[in-house]
Amino acid sequence: MKKILIIPIGTIDPDILDHISRVLRETYRREISLGESLPVPQKTYNARRKQYHATRILKVLEVLKPAPYELLLGVIDEDCYVPELNFVFGEADMLARIAIIALPRLRQEFYGLEPDRDLFLLRAAKEAIHELGHTCGLVHCPDPRCIMHFSNSLRDTDMKAPRLCDACRNKRVVSTRDDEKNAELR
Repeated sequence: MKKILIIPIGTIDPDILDHISRVLRETYRREISLGESLPVPQKTYNARRKQYHATRILKVLEVLKPAPYELLLGVIDEDCYVPELNFVFGEADMLARIAIIALPRLRQEFYGLEPDRDLFLLRAAKEAIHELGHTCGLVHCPDPRCIMHFSNSLRDTDMKAPRLCDACRNKRVVSTRDDEKNAELR
């Protein structure tokens, strides 16, 4: 069975990791394992921006991906960015099949609003599904209700369903079959 490894980066509430693990198990129908926590890589911090560089964190994760795991998801409770954007909820490397999600901007209180734990957990699950979708070869979808639609804001994330649209689901099935055929050829 194909496996997904989740690595907490820094201190992450175990309830959040349990929730993400359960949702990913249901969505991707793969065995989920929780790896040991990795310290937040300080060399990825940009003091001017007061954020962590998501792409550089992916590079740190890439060397930690053990062979039995098909996909790896890092979960960090720090604000992240990529140079061309002000922030990111997450990022993925399709070729390395690794992804990261950043939790702070998924919380209501980040924006000065009252906390809403259920909404936060739903957002975290959606971002995890989305970023791992990229590691499975899926690109951004034009359907604003599809989990693979690009989120430029929380409003975008909140509009999405926590699942693939039919078109993306069919692409994933084709991709999975192609992966299986390629494995048979090796």
